[in-house]
Amino acid sequence: MGRGNFLQLSQTIFTVFPCFFLFGYNQVVVGGLVSFHSWTEVFPQLDTHNFWIQMTGAQVISTYSTTIFEDNLNLSDGVTRILAATALTWKCLASFITFFTIDRFGRRKLFLFCGVGITLCMMSMAITSSFSSTNRGAAIGSTVFVFLFNFFFPIGFLGPSFLYCTEVAPIRLRVAMTSISLANHWIWNFLVQMVTPVALATIGYRYYIVYTVIGLTYAGSVYFFYPETMDQSLEQLEDLFQQDISIFDTVRLSKRLTSLPRGSLGQIEDSKAVSEQIEDSRPDTV
Repeated sequence: MGRGNFLQLSQTIFTVFPCFFLFGYNQVVVGGLVSFHSWTEVFPQLDTHNFWIQMTGAQVISTYSTTIFEDNLNLSDGVTRILAATALTWKCLASFITFFTIDRFGRRKLFLFCGVGITLCMMSMAITSSFSSTNRGAAIGSTVFVFLFNFFFPIGFLGPSFLYCTEVAPIRLRVAMTSISLANHWIWNFLVQMVTPVALATIGYRYYIVYTVIGLTYAGSVYFFYPETMDQSLEQLEDLFQQDISIFDTVRLSKRLTSLPRGSLGQIEDSKAVSEQIEDSRPDTV
């Protein structure tokens, strides 16, 4: 990467990022959605899921699929365009799977399924892309994993991520947090769009290793830190986060509530009853 290209990229990033921030501040604070005091409460509670959407490599696969097929895999221009169009069409069709699964299996299971799937796809693409572009088997393998990535990604990211943000946000900050979360989404989208061409041209297949590591981190963060929100009202979710328990117990508590039969939640005064059970189940410490 030449010095001129690096300076141009750096200048663009550090010029545009403050503009995103000032625009969001103007719309949320100056626009009257929340007060300045509430603004200081929004940032510590921001949903990170829109960060993971972009930083697990979605735009690399969607926007630069033609570059991947043509330059890295040495496919013809006609085949490249057909594959790129087909891959995005397949991604659109795969997004409908969420309609039939999100309230059957829950948010966490879809997130984990998506996270593990896209991580394995990125790891496999790093392996297949490391071979020579004249290796036909590796080219076919990379193409297959692009389509598999577009199968896993919409199941956990396209619809559920925006839904989850509104569910975990406190009621009084829901509009503000959703707005900033969307701005967060497009900021990282911009970063990936700017970095990807340079990264593919300089480090090649190693670029997919970066997203493999990030995807693995995402799956781990979902497992340990993301509570289940299925079958719980917004008021119950807000009460869940107000309990005097650790972040790990919050996930355990959400699992306990979700495992109850539908309709039985109405027999419980609130989630404190279950949190007290968790407290009582802890071993006594000296």
